[in-house]
Amino acid sequence: MKETVETKKAPEAIGPYSQGVMISDLLFVSGQIPLDPETGAVVGVTVEEQTRRVMESLEAILDASGMRMEHIVKTTIYLTDLNDFT
Repeated sequence: MKETVETKKAPEAIGPYSQGVMISDLLFVSGQIPLDPETGAVVGVTVEEQTRRVMESLEAILDASGMRMEHIVKTTIYLTDLNDFT
């Protein structure tokens, strides 16, 4: 059974996708960018600030499904500047 996961504590999905989809006991979370869920504006100017906002969104989506950060099995992070790699 497939269930959509949504929360107001993360930015709304833009386009034809969901914040998350739960299938059985697996949660698939859509890619996140550093948007304020209330205003839709980009948060932060540094990679640290923007990463913090993305992680807060991911945590909110996990929480909405009854999961926690410890349940994460795999992530993919894309950088636009390799100087931010460290």
